[in-house]
Amino acid sequence: MTSDPISSLRKAEFGFPGPLRDRLVAAILDGSKTSTTGLVADYEHEGDPLPEVGSRSVVVDSDDRAVAVIETTGIRVVPLAEVDFAHVVDEGEGDADVAEWRANHESFWHSDEMRAAMDDPGFTVDDTTLTVLERFRVVKDLCSDTD
Repeated sequence: MTSDPISSLRKAEFGFPGPLRDRLVAAILDGSKTSTTGLVADYEHEGDPLPEVGSRSVVVDSDDRAVAVIETTGIRVVPLAEVDFAHVVDEGEGDADVAEWRANHESFWHSDEMRAAMDDPGFTVDDTTLTVLERFRVVKDLCSDTD
């Protein structure tokens, strides 16, 4: 049995194209990033369903090239105040604690790019903002000859 054709998979975009996405994609490919955090509000704004365990998506780089296929292995929807250190570590971004992780993520979520993407120049998050904590595994590295 063959896997899903890549063209039929949902696109997984980590951050916006540029240095942040490049770092996140590299961390996915080297195995240090096995989780990510999204916002329920962003999924709702885009009209996208939340990922489901077992669903697969294709990770794209800053040039919109497919670089990996990932499979969702876990989903939790929790208020921002309830994000735990285990999730922070699995994000593989080098944050020393939850406070550092939150400051870095709030900087991204409060950026001009994110506010433009949300069509809300005053978009902000707080302790009650619902987050989507997604765990995943790489099922195919499209940059190498091995799976």
